[in-house]
Amino acid sequence: MTHPIHQSSQAKQLPRANQERRTLNYQETYICPVCRHGQIEALTLMDAFSCNFCRHIFTTNLREQSIHVEDSSQPMSWRWTGRNWQAANQPDVDLTVVIWLVGIALVILPPVLIWLPAQVYVPLEGSDRTWFPTFWVGLTFLTHFVFVTWLMVEHYQMPLYVSCKIRLRQWFERR
Repeated sequence: MTHPIHQSSQAKQLPRANQERRTLNYQETYICPVCRHGQIEALTLMDAFSCNFCRHIFTTNLREQSIHVEDSSQPMSWRWTGRNWQAANQPDVDLTVVIWLVGIALVILPPVLIWLPAQVYVPLEGSDRTWFPTFWVGLTFLTHFVFVTWLMVEHYQMPLYVSCKIRLRQWFERR
């Protein structure tokens, strides 16, 4: 009789063992590397794939087992590992550092520029609007943080963001 712990570990290993490595070809469907929700499949009479959910079009290189998004301004490509997609393009490290530094500066600098005069020109004691400088600094920080976060997510094309954006677009098209 096998121990229950061994049975559960064997059950977890079975699905993985059944997932055999397969090569990228035009006869099969694969999960979309952009939205991670839809399936990409070959376009008829073309050496390309398209997603049935996010509608992106991919060109393929079967020799290198890679695909590249053609309908985006971002140069995104992935390599097929036999089971899943792996990002093929290595981002430019210098550009990534610059983007993050500019993003941090856009979030921190405006609230500091508002906070500094509020500390120099303190509201009169007993005034009913002493809360306003703190509120304005907080609102400035929040709006800049949301703006920079949106730009970062749009730049890196995070799968959850792309999926939500597509679902919203489909919802608005139905209305």
